[in-house]
Amino acid sequence: MSIHSFAPRHSEQSVRVFLWMMTLTAAGCADESTQTVAPRPNLFTDEAAASGIDFHHFNGMSGELYLAEIMGPGAALFDYDNDGDLDVYLVQGAMLGPGKRLEDARFPPKSPLTDRLYRNDLVIDDDGKRTLRFTDVTDASGIRATGYGMGVAAGDYDNDGWVDLYVTCFGTNRLFRNLGDGTFRDVTESAGADDPRFSTAAAFLDYDRDGRLDLFVGNYVDFNFTTHATANKAGMRTYAGPRSFTPLENRLFHNRGDGTFEDVSIASGISTAFGGALGVIGADLNDDGWTDIFVANDDRPNQLWINRRDGTFVDQAVLSMCAVNGEGHREGCMGVDAADFDDDGDEDLFITNFENQTNTLYVNLGDGLFEDRTARFALGAPSYLQTGFGTAWFDYDNDGRLDLLTVNGAVNAIVALARAGDPFPLHQRNQLFRNTGTGTFDEETAAAGAVFALSEVSRGAAFGDVDNDGDTDVLIANNNGPTRLLINHVGHHRHWLGLRLLGDDPPRDRIGAKVTVYLPGGRTLHRRARRDGSYCSANDPRVLIGLGDAANVKRVRVQWPDGKTEAWTDVSIDTYTSLRQGRPTASPCQSYAP
Repeated sequence: MSIHSFAPRHSEQSVRVFLWMMTLTAAGCADESTQTVAPRPNLFTDEAAASGIDFHHFNGMSGELYLAEIMGPGAALFDYDNDGDLDVYLVQGAMLGPGKRLEDARFPPKSPLTDRLYRNDLVIDDDGKRTLRFTDVTDASGIRATGYGMGVAAGDYDNDGWVDLYVTCFGTNRLFRNLGDGTFRDVTESAGADDPRFSTAAAFLDYDRDGRLDLFVGNYVDFNFTTHATANKAGMRTYAGPRSFTPLENRLFHNRGDGTFEDVSIASGISTAFGGALGVIGADLNDDGWTDIFVANDDRPNQLWINRRDGTFVDQAVLSMCAVNGEGHREGCMGVDAADFDDDGDEDLFITNFENQTNTLYVNLGDGLFEDRTARFALGAPSYLQTGFGTAWFDYDNDGRLDLLTVNGAVNAIVALARAGDPFPLHQRNQLFRNTGTGTFDEETAAAGAVFALSEVSRGAAFGDVDNDGDTDVLIANNNGPTRLLINHVGHHRHWLGLRLLGDDPPRDRIGAKVTVYLPGGRTLHRRARRDGSYCSANDPRVLIGLGDAANVKRVRVQWPDGKTEAWTDVSIDTYTSLRQGRPTASPCQSYAP
């Protein structure tokens, strides 16, 4: 079979047009935020406000249509105080434009104009009832992030056992070192980790297997107030697309191990190609034991930087057939995630895209060769009218199969909303897709709960078990809107396996470690410890695996980032367990155990 003989998607285009004509409300012809779904048991409920997260994003728009104002924000789920539960970091905007004041803003700020840190004070009583309580500890933490924020990456770059933060901005980025006493210090300049341009997604990853986290910074386009441009859509002035601006090269910083980074963008080859990065994944995509880097570019070909194991990379996206879609078209790629959804041992890619393009599923055929199977898995038509941003492979119902969530929001005005006088005519509904296990995905949005009936301008999405009950929750960052915390009410009713994969001295998360779980009956599941992916956001590094009908596991095998492999047979289910490299016995995460 020719490597170009993909499943055709032209027939799906006709279906998409039909669906658009039959379901105009999905295109935004009415204010969906006022609509509700039929009463059903909620799979997810929004607990942000009830638990103390009162953040509202400010995008600084004044009517000038500056590109940066519609691209953020991201968010992070990470345990900054090492108490065993996930805390929340939210990225804030600022007023945009020379001479612009807050009085010029179309939407006045409703929250302080700094990024915010919320401490999770999870309470579990003697009966096992869980109460989420978040406390805003920004001022006490010492974090002063007042720039125009875009995204955030989390990782213990100095190997001291405390998770640090890297905040990307339209402007100067910020590296906040966690001091381990509840406070952070801005070490951007001393660490040599800044990039003053338009940065979006970033990822901590160990590309050279030396045990230290390096830093990849994705940069977007050379938009500034001098190069500012606008476009026209249906007779309306709107935002200019990314191809109106020159794309920026990305940055790769090598961790020296002394608290500083060396810019190796040129030496590594990363700066030889650039395309306007919005999504970044660090994963071993050709299964050779070394971390590669996939970059989702907006309206330009994607990049697959294959690790050559000598400190250099080569872009093989074209040869690997993931630079463009199966029809050979570049797409407006935003969010991205990689995971083994088909249980064949290699990681597949899912990318959220611009409206009228569909999201894209690239199935890994082995050795890093991909095939676009979007239509075959029924993921094309439901996304055709949406503009997707944050996303992840996650098993929301713990049936052992990876599902998908996409958060959506337009970047150009939805014509019907604009003509109806909507003040922010970009809002769309988010979507949930269930992996049926039979070669397709079913959209479960209508059954997922009232929060999925909301129509908002969603951007970042961070995934993790916020209440430590054994299923994955979702933190959604909305542009010019409130944060949503989607608590999962279904996954923990099935058995699950929770793993924290650690290095020693002091214990620290081993990002990039790959897990194989051997179940009774011969089935194997493959997962990876990661914080990156989605869109401009950072995820829970713990590996949470739904076991479906299995009541136990036979064996757990871990391939560590340095290539070494170990196995355990004493791993308990329905709790979180620590597996430490070089230690033959599994140990419970006492503070993580529900």
